[in-house]
Amino acid sequence: MNAARAREAAMDNRARRILSLFDELDRRKLDLHAFFELAGGNDPAEREAVLDAVTRLAKQGLLAYAEGSDFYVRTEAGRLAIAGPREVTLYTRRGCHLCDDAKAAMAPILREFGATLREVDIDQDADLHEAYTGEVPVIFLGPRKIAKHRLDQVQFRHQLEQAAKRPAS
Repeated sequence: MNAARAREAAMDNRARRILSLFDELDRRKLDLHAFFELAGGNDPAEREAVLDAVTRLAKQGLLAYAEGSDFYVRTEAGRLAIAGPREVTLYTRRGCHLCDDAKAAMAPILREFGATLREVDIDQDADLHEAYTGEVPVIFLGPRKIAKHRLDQVQFRHQLEQAAKRPAS
């Protein structure tokens, strides 16, 4: 089992809820109080469970500390961990003709399946730059890496067909 699948299998509902709060609230950073209020409750046991989940997510690299002792940001790995089966992430960089080709090749297929595309410039994030600098474009479907350098349209269509058959998580 690859690392992404292992993380996904191990992620409980509370951890998934914490990671999804960033999108729901449209915020880059959140504090523990938001996690307590929206992913737990005022009961001491619930607050402890939220703290445990936040600690685990930080250790897994899915959350990172922000300024202030109780603020966190969701990392790109944290966003990918909860990405839906028809969410496509294209890691790219400015001036990359292979990235432009991949984006153009996938556009009609994305429309056909109602999939969403998120472009991420690896040069805006030191971790992504280090991980993918020699590999762009890199394409993820949900939390899974499905291609690098070039996109095989037939395979991409097949992967989206399979994703469309899976129930939403």
